[in-house]
Amino acid sequence: MFPLLIIVAAYKYIYAISISNKTLKIHLSFFLLISIKAGANMGRVPFFLIFFLFLSLPNSSLSSFSFNSSTPLCFSDQSSALLHFRNSFSIGISHCDDYPPKNSWKMGTDCCGWDGVTCDTMTGHVIGLDLNCSRLHGPIHPNTTLFSLRHLQRLNLAYNDFHGSTISSKFGGFANMTHLNLSYSFPVSSNAGYSVVGSSFAGNVPSEISHLSKLVSLDLSGNIDVRIETPNLKRLIQNLTHLTELVLYGIDMSSVSTNCLTNLSSSLTSLRLSYCQLKGKFPDNIFHLPNLQMLRVAFNYNLTGSLPTYNWSTPLKFFALTETKFSIDLPYLISNLKSLKELRVGGCNFIGSSYPTFLSNLTQLTSLDLSYHNFGGQFPWSLLNFEVLTFLDLSYNNFIGQLPEVTTNLSQIFSSNNSSNSQLVNKIPSNLEYLSLSGNLLNGTIPSWVYTIPSLGYLHLDHNQFTGHIGEFQHNSLVSLNVSCNNFTGNVESEIFSKLKRLQSLDMSNNPHLSLHSFTSATNILSKIHSLQLSSSNITEIPQFLRTAENIEYLDLSNNHIKGNIPSWVMEVGKDSLYYFSVSRNNLTGHIPSLICNLSSLIFIDFSYNHLNNMIPPCLGKLGDNLKDLNLQSNNLNGTIPTTFAKGCQLRSLKLNGNQLEGALPQSLVHCRNLEVLDFGNNKINGTFPCWLETLSELCVLILRSNNFHGAIGNFKSKFRFPNLRIIDISHNEFHGALPTKFFMYLKAMMNANANKGEFKYMGDSYYQDSVTVVMKGNFIDLVKIQSLFTTIDFSNNNFNGEIPKVIGELRSLKGLNFSHNNLIGWMPQSLGNLTNLEWLDLSSNKLTGEIPIQLVDLTMLAFLNLSENYLFGHIPQGKQFNTLMNDSYYGNLGLCGFPKTKAFGNDEGQQPLPSSTIQEDDFEFENGFHWKVVLLGYGCGFMFGLGLGYLVFSSGKPKWLVNMVYGGRHNKL
Repeated sequence: MFPLLIIVAAYKYIYAISISNKTLKIHLSFFLLISIKAGANMGRVPFFLIFFLFLSLPNSSLSSFSFNSSTPLCFSDQSSALLHFRNSFSIGISHCDDYPPKNSWKMGTDCCGWDGVTCDTMTGHVIGLDLNCSRLHGPIHPNTTLFSLRHLQRLNLAYNDFHGSTISSKFGGFANMTHLNLSYSFPVSSNAGYSVVGSSFAGNVPSEISHLSKLVSLDLSGNIDVRIETPNLKRLIQNLTHLTELVLYGIDMSSVSTNCLTNLSSSLTSLRLSYCQLKGKFPDNIFHLPNLQMLRVAFNYNLTGSLPTYNWSTPLKFFALTETKFSIDLPYLISNLKSLKELRVGGCNFIGSSYPTFLSNLTQLTSLDLSYHNFGGQFPWSLLNFEVLTFLDLSYNNFIGQLPEVTTNLSQIFSSNNSSNSQLVNKIPSNLEYLSLSGNLLNGTIPSWVYTIPSLGYLHLDHNQFTGHIGEFQHNSLVSLNVSCNNFTGNVESEIFSKLKRLQSLDMSNNPHLSLHSFTSATNILSKIHSLQLSSSNITEIPQFLRTAENIEYLDLSNNHIKGNIPSWVMEVGKDSLYYFSVSRNNLTGHIPSLICNLSSLIFIDFSYNHLNNMIPPCLGKLGDNLKDLNLQSNNLNGTIPTTFAKGCQLRSLKLNGNQLEGALPQSLVHCRNLEVLDFGNNKINGTFPCWLETLSELCVLILRSNNFHGAIGNFKSKFRFPNLRIIDISHNEFHGALPTKFFMYLKAMMNANANKGEFKYMGDSYYQDSVTVVMKGNFIDLVKIQSLFTTIDFSNNNFNGEIPKVIGELRSLKGLNFSHNNLIGWMPQSLGNLTNLEWLDLSSNKLTGEIPIQLVDLTMLAFLNLSENYLFGHIPQGKQFNTLMNDSYYGNLGLCGFPKTKAFGNDEGQQPLPSSTIQEDDFEFENGFHWKVVLLGYGCGFMFGLGLGYLVFSSGKPKWLVNMVYGGRHNKL
């Protein structure tokens, strides 16, 4: 009896403490096993009793004792850390497919059972955390409780929005980490068929990531504001010797030396570096990595390289070099990569025999991209294995004819910008999911069978010549529809879209003959819409169905006939999601509602070219946490510019040109460190030159034209002033004093004549390209896009005096220079001859003297020259571009002679210039009997008169009586 009492008492004691302390549960298990054996040996304890006691234990305890135990309860400190981490974010929208919120995360429950959490089955420590697509919004703080989970082996934070947080060095503190995913993986087009902008993280990749020596997979992709430098990448590659997957596409690797990629781990199976701005030669040895199956380095436009020419044996199955400068011998490539499943070489440099007759060798090919080549004629469809091929891109070639009418597994077809010039006749495979036939000159109506494809999710027929009506789709599979830039006619009824419950992206822009009244007045359609583009569509109102579009992100209603005030309900649309909003070039009136500041996700706002009035809402300056581009130009806005731009401001472009704004420029703009474009032209802004803008090192465009600025330009404090400035226009103000030599000395972006040569880039973002109005060759020109190599200076119509600084000749990339209508004196500097990229030069209406520098003949790009209304003299240089210039270029310079002037000196009217040959004595006798002595007497008198007249001119300017005598009252400013 005594052993039984001991067993029961011990059971009660251990049972009690096992509930509160899981570390003692194993003791209970051990105790029961020993008891069973001991009792059996003593014959005093019935086996059934011990068995009953064992069964009476709580389930959680039983599971802990099982040799095949499930996950034990997690530690309370780790549970608390997880909750604190998750609760530090708001829950917003997600760009990816809906992922269930973490509703299972509740205080007091076992965190090992929480969604996305994995625990060690033996210790209970949290070793895995998968929060991808969890709609987390907000910054990751340096002291976040996430970093206290030191046992983590797998961490996935992809597809969330951490507001450009810095990748903390503490990520390198997870000693056991094998898989790290911090991606923001939205490549060029998202599921909705439009560009998604943003970056979950920003800043440099910390060197501490290289401390994760057990790392097998690293994914930082899609974070366009993240950059990695050569030293950190080299250290990462040296230390992470177990890497099998390295995914960095989309991050900034522009400063990385490609040589540091030569020591990649031989274990690597997947390397993805697309969209990384890599340049230079790609290392050959990467092609010889023994386990590499996936290599994607596409869309690195300045990356060069070639494929191995001998001893190349590789297990490569997925190969993407699209839009690089690789030289590729396609037949040779195919002969070495017969097991390829993906081949994407669009836009590469093909050498040798490159017509796609080799395709018959690729029997396992599932994805083929031959875009951006000059292939022509009929495509050899019979060479493709349609039983396995699912993706085909033949865009930007010269193929003709129809797509084949075959039974196929093709689910994605891209054949944009070819030369079909025909109708869409042949039936497309019924399992097609993505069809893009943009820019093919296709005509006629859309065939009826297109509307019946059950799985069609993406249909892009833009930039063709389709006519007729837009039909009704029979299935609800469509996610993205683009029929812009066609010739469709008729009414677009709301019923057409009644079945399209999944439609997220719709573009019907630039169909001038469509009537959308019924469509825009509907209220119960397109509730899932994310992107709506109706520019140039003759709409007269903001679509009513947008009232229920809670997830709208991209809204373009520009260039229409919308009139009246902006409805207040519009400012509630996409309150947490809308990032692009354009109603430019309409007939909107009234004020800008202050409710716009409730749209906290806005990145781009364009209300330009309307009739909006009143003041700019001060709260707009506070949107700077996300707002990058604000365009309010060409309205009737008045008052002052908001002074509320705070630290952390993300503004990149601010355009307020053509309003009635007054007061001074707000110095709070210095908080907007990323500013590239500032356009305040044609207002009533006053004050001195804003030297404090020198702290904005990214500033490229500064327009202050036609305001009330005054004073001298000086008082700069920094030694590195405006290093990226490419366009500056301060014309038509009241600036005075000498031209600012020290200002010109630091315009580094204008000094390198070879900068960006060969790179055809425009200023702006993926969703928006900057535009600006400049005076070019005497005319106002709207630059719809600004090339990054375009540079110009316009200081005209002010009161600058003194000489032209010689340092101007150092600005070798200048395209245009305008110092006209000032009070500049002295000789034109010979250094102007160094401006070999100069296309227009205007120094008219000053007081310049001396000869035109002969060095200007070397300006072979010069197409426009205006030196009129100065005091220049001597011979006009001859040769090259000077032989193409007209008399107007020199009008009003009495002392100039030579072509194209039509008199010797001092007259602009019709005689031939003096001959340049040596004068002989016989030439001084004239048919009318004048002797050479009489001529000499005339020259002598004229010389004395000229001296007196010259003194009068230079001491008093051009006297009005003299001007009237010479020009007959024609003296007007150009």
